[in-house]
Amino acid sequence: MIIVIVLIMTALSGCSLLPEEPLEEQLPAITPPTISKKPEYTVTTDTIEVKVRGIGKIMSLQEEELFFTSDNMRIRDIFVQVGQEVKAGEVLAELDTTQLENQIRQKRLQQRSEELAMIEILRKADEIPPDELEQAKIDFELKRLELVELEEELERAKLVAPFDGTIVSIMYDKGDQVQSYQTVMVISDLSQLAVAAELSDSDKAKVAVGMDAIVDINAHGQFKGKVARLPIEKNNNNNNYDPWNPWNPGGNQDRESIDDYMIVEIEDFPENAARGTPLSVQVIIDRRENVTVIPPAALRTLSGRYYVQVVEEDGTKREVDVEIGQQTPTQVEIIKGLEPGQKVVGK
Repeated sequence: MIIVIVLIMTALSGCSLLPEEPLEEQLPAITPPTISKKPEYTVTTDTIEVKVRGIGKIMSLQEEELFFTSDNMRIRDIFVQVGQEVKAGEVLAELDTTQLENQIRQKRLQQRSEELAMIEILRKADEIPPDELEQAKIDFELKRLELVELEEELERAKLVAPFDGTIVSIMYDKGDQVQSYQTVMVISDLSQLAVAAELSDSDKAKVAVGMDAIVDINAHGQFKGKVARLPIEKNNNNNNYDPWNPWNPGGNQDRESIDDYMIVEIEDFPENAARGTPLSVQVIIDRRENVTVIPPAALRTLSGRYYVQVVEEDGTKREVDVEIGQQTPTQVEIIKGLEPGQKVVGK
């Protein structure tokens, strides 16, 4: 028994000297990647609208830039402030005409002297040759016209309101020197505000008076309206002509005019909308109702061919050629090739 016990203990101690067997590594299950499924869309019927867009602001239908016609003179006084309401004929500003007034006084004295001399000539008209008498009359009239021109220049040194309105901007201060035909201030009739927007050259030809429009005025929301007037084309045949200053050709190139804008009449014009408020306009140039439409993502093209992938009832797909009509950023009109209710595959 003692011998058997010793043998068993020896065997067990020998097993403990053997290296431990490593545990089997547990590998995670590998899931094969799934192929993303392309989106599917249902062919529907809807109203499709083609629009052109423009940006602009609220402007007055009656607005004018005011300026002096005398050159290199200083402003003696400005009688109004920005935001002040004025009446037609009211004097808004005037130039320093001290030198001009001195010239007029001298001319008037000279004119009086010329009148006395002319009276004396007429008394002796029978003794003076006819040609000399006629020349004397011409000289007298020319000198009288010189005085008239100076008096007219004095009158033009006053800036007068052409209509009832509000002064919306003043570009100069008292004492500043101004050039002829430079804008001194702007008067506007704020009771005649309108939506004015600019269109690109390519879109102008697509828009007509009476088309529906959607106007988005900053901080006031959206309004429905209609195109009331298109931009007035300027006469480019005479680029040198300036109606503001016929003596300074081409001087009105940078003048802003409401005639350069498309005018849109809107329903319920916001009462608190101010002149100059930015806005955007969408003009609906074409509207088609109850047409078959799909998203642009479902339309495919290749070498001028338009087609879609139609999903059959059994899940299979086939290519179908289509004829398209109007396109917008969100819809494509299908004239031929699809029926409402079918499903098409997106890209």
